[in-house]
Amino acid sequence: MMPSKMLMNRPNRPPPSPLPLAVRLSRWTAAASLLALIGLCLAWELWLAPLRPGGSWLALKALPLCLPLVGLLKQRLYTYRWVSLMVWLYFTEGVVRAWSDPWPSRGWAGVEIALSLLLFVACVAHVRLRLRGAATRAAAAAERSP
Repeated sequence: MMPSKMLMNRPNRPPPSPLPLAVRLSRWTAAASLLALIGLCLAWELWLAPLRPGGSWLALKALPLCLPLVGLLKQRLYTYRWVSLMVWLYFTEGVVRAWSDPWPSRGWAGVEIALSLLLFVACVAHVRLRLRGAATRAAAAAERSP
């Protein structure tokens, strides 16, 4: 089947409406804070304040953070939900290390805490805004239907 015929067989759908500014802002904030958290985890354990000179295997803690990146950029609501739960592991590590590690690491732990909280807030805001938008669209469609 030729591409032009496939396009003709598709039902007429309106083009997708652009996302509201708040949803786009929460999406990019979540992605940026996730990337920053990945960078911090790697830099912290390899160069900034490693547990052992020359780096440590604890840098592998950045690997689980790489998994949700594609889902966040593709706006998969399920990914935003489970990232908002997973990020508490990194928040907890930051709190523990801020309490127990010596100074250079203590400062980086504070940055990890801040990035974890920013990621959590961005994910929760994104989910809430998307669900609220879906509810208003459903209500508007219900009003239009006989």
